[in-house]
Amino acid sequence: MAYAAKRNPDIKPTHPGEILKNDVLPAVEMSVSDVAKALGVSRQSLHRILAGRAAVTPEMALRIGKFCGNGPELWLRMQEAFDLWHAKKTIASDLARIKTVRAA
Repeated sequence: MAYAAKRNPDIKPTHPGEILKNDVLPAVEMSVSDVAKALGVSRQSLHRILAGRAAVTPEMALRIGKFCGNGPELWLRMQEAFDLWHAKKTIASDLARIKTVRAA
């Protein structure tokens, strides 16, 4: 039997930059400068992602996915979960006023 994991909607998803900073960089034993060079991006651009101040774009997801060997979809899903969680918190009161309409 397959088990579908569900996340707690009250817990903020981890920004993909945190995964890069805390898991990937130590595992590959490379500096931020070396990883930025390997990705073909500026060190500042990578630093903004690692600090959670910039989103992982589709282009960056392609680069990170190739670098890590796990593809871009994982990185985009992490960014999407992070963005949606924050958006939901930001407009929660507006969403509460919107009625769901179902087709007949």
